[in-house]
Amino acid sequence: MIDNKNIGVIILTFNEEIHIARCINSVKAIASQIVVIDSFSTDNTVAIAESLGAVVLQNKWENNHAKQLNWGLANAPLTTDWILRIDADEVLTTALQQEIAQKLPILSKDITGVVLPRYNYFMGKQIKRGTGVLKILRLFRRGKAVCENKLMDEHMVLLEGQSVSFTNVMIDNNLNNLSWWTTKHNNYSNREMISLICNQFDLLDSNNDTKTLTKAAKSKRKLKSKYARLPLFWRAGAYFFYRYILKGGFLEGKEGFLWHFLQGFWYRILVDAKIFEIKKACGNDKQKIKSYIKQHYNIEI
Repeated sequence: MIDNKNIGVIILTFNEEIHIARCINSVKAIASQIVVIDSFSTDNTVAIAESLGAVVLQNKWENNHAKQLNWGLANAPLTTDWILRIDADEVLTTALQQEIAQKLPILSKDITGVVLPRYNYFMGKQIKRGTGVLKILRLFRRGKAVCENKLMDEHMVLLEGQSVSFTNVMIDNNLNNLSWWTTKHNNYSNREMISLICNQFDLLDSNNDTKTLTKAAKSKRKLKSKYARLPLFWRAGAYFFYRYILKGGFLEGKEGFLWHFLQGFWYRILVDAKIFEIKKACGNDKQKIKSYIKQHYNIEI
């Protein structure tokens, strides 16, 4: 445990009653302040969070994760030097809590961000092969980081300073069923489709300085850019083959097959199908594409 607990925590929520207590309890040992940014949940999320000592702020969800998170960073009553951003369905392992407690107080002032490794669980099984560990900037000095204003694949970016990486992992373990998961990824596919369309036709002027991204985030961004240039549908099959066969995903049992098939193939086929649909309707006309997206997805490009 950190003696002075100089860490504040921000958690975004909407109807997370099955996760929120587990999440809060996993950060209590290292945090002096916990703030939940809730999007007017209709279940017991708020009551549970408040019963565990969290401060809850309400803000309307506008289908933009970056906007919601940056609103939270600007409005949360945090006074700590460090902020940890964590999702409601994520937890810090005991080993990571201990590593944070040992290393954070001795970091030099020029270190303003910490990259944390994260493993995914799917249907109760930890997925180690195929996708492996994801390295993400989640711990940063207050006022030194913001979330990129992107529809998809948004990262925390440092406004100044450097980042370091810790060794022990956090866990993403969502407890909802497959119907919930597929509905969520159908919604994700809309944003991913728009992101790839904008990438291909250069529809957006990005104000994000990629120099502030961590090394892992830059690498992921480059790979996504290469993926975007590959042929529709073929790329989804190739990506699934890479994950499931070449990277050993087939060794993860039935849960691993479902994870790689649904997240690595079905989801990306769905994205490509929506891109194909738009191109059939609009061709390569940028203005028609923008109008189509506005009309059918209510997103202004």
